[in-house]
Amino acid sequence: MSEKPAPPPPPDLPPPSFMNPLEKRIQYKFRNSLYLAEALTHPSLGHETQRHHFDNQRLEFLGDAVLQLIFTEHLFNRFPNLSEGELTKMRSRLVSREGLRVHAISIGLGEYLMMGKGEESSGGRVRASALADAFEALVGAMYLDSDLETVRRFVLREAEPDIQNLLHEPVHVNPKGRLQELLQALSPRSPVYTIISQSGPEHLKHFESVVSWDDMELGRGSGKSKKEAEVNAAIDALNSARWEKKFPPKNKENKQDNKPAENRPESRLESRPENGQETSSNPPKS
Repeated sequence: MSEKPAPPPPPDLPPPSFMNPLEKRIQYKFRNSLYLAEALTHPSLGHETQRHHFDNQRLEFLGDAVLQLIFTEHLFNRFPNLSEGELTKMRSRLVSREGLRVHAISIGLGEYLMMGKGEESSGGRVRASALADAFEALVGAMYLDSDLETVRRFVLREAEPDIQNLLHEPVHVNPKGRLQELLQALSPRSPVYTIISQSGPEHLKHFESVVSWDDMELGRGSGKSKKEAEVNAAIDALNSARWEKKFPPKNKENKQDNKPAENRPESRLESRPENGQETSSNPPKS
């Protein structure tokens, strides 16, 4: 078995001058440039050129699995006190389409995508799905071209700001879900999210959202996508808890705990005899 070539220099070293612009941004030089070309080829180009077998969908499939493994292992080791459910929610945030889109934008991935003219003219270079898929494909290509440790360094470097945000949002791992749980414990109605404004060019949109429930405005939020704006509105609602004006929280302490034991309802129930009939401490009426 032939020995695998040595991995590239660590990401903190300055990139060699012969790297292309994208390789400089990701601080990695591909040995096999075909992997990079495949990762950057949107399926729409294959449809136009009749080369359906050469696009980034297979690499996207591989990259998704690599990202899942890297984030799963990292979160497992970094947060030893979190439950499986909490770790799953954190990982979902990190591998979400929105999260991957942000990473793709940070390295300018959309500029390098090769796609059909129709896709490009309809905004394909800034489309969230295209960017997220391309980022996964890039991870898959890097994995095939190097090794897991090299990819891990790249992915965690890009994701560290998101992981830091999760550290400051322990309750808000899934703010929309948490808000719905709290409100549906009070009423079967679900919160409603409304986009009240959007501005900016297509590649740099800004959205504002309002979340309301039971004729009350609970919170407002903004973001670079509708989803981000809704999430921030949910966080605002959780922090303000405006629904408590209409539904005051119950005292966490059971008031019956302050009663003498003999006055508690349950203390008046005697043990059941073997025949299954309940006896009472009150004497029978004559």
